[in-house]
Amino acid sequence: MRSKILMYLFIFALLFCIFIYVNDKRILDSKQEKIEQLEDKLSEVELNQKQQSIATEDYFNLKDNEDAITYFQNNGIETEGLITKIEDAIISKNSASNDNPLVPHAGMEGSMRINKIKVLNHKWIIADFTDGSYWGEVFLTYTIQEDGTPVFNTEKSFLYPKY
Repeated sequence: MRSKILMYLFIFALLFCIFIYVNDKRILDSKQEKIEQLEDKLSEVELNQKQQSIATEDYFNLKDNEDAITYFQNNGIETEGLITKIEDAIISKNSASNDNPLVPHAGMEGSMRINKIKVLNHKWIIADFTDGSYWGEVFLTYTIQEDGTPVFNTEKSFLYPKY
């Protein structure tokens, strides 16, 4: 009798363990599925935010600014390759031994050179400059002469503090 009770108790414990295992596996699978759904939703939201960020960044860009392009076309200026022409004209002012004349700060650790340029519209440019240790940004205005060469004027600039 005692061995039958132990056998029934063992069978009951085994069935209970199987029940717990199946139930926990079902719960774990449903939680894992929910996690995957939330990860998919999160990746969609991140992608949408990235696309909105790119659209916001490109808002101030000559290439996508129809009013600025129309301004140039009305003045008889060819807009194809204009951004590249403007960037090349600014970068060409960098030299190995002298500061870029568009940067109103003297280089302390070397020559101040313009690195990055963003043509905002038909009148404004923002550029990043550095001498290797110190860096800052400069706000430029520009006009395009009748022969197609750009003329730049430095409006404002600032130098970041070195930490």
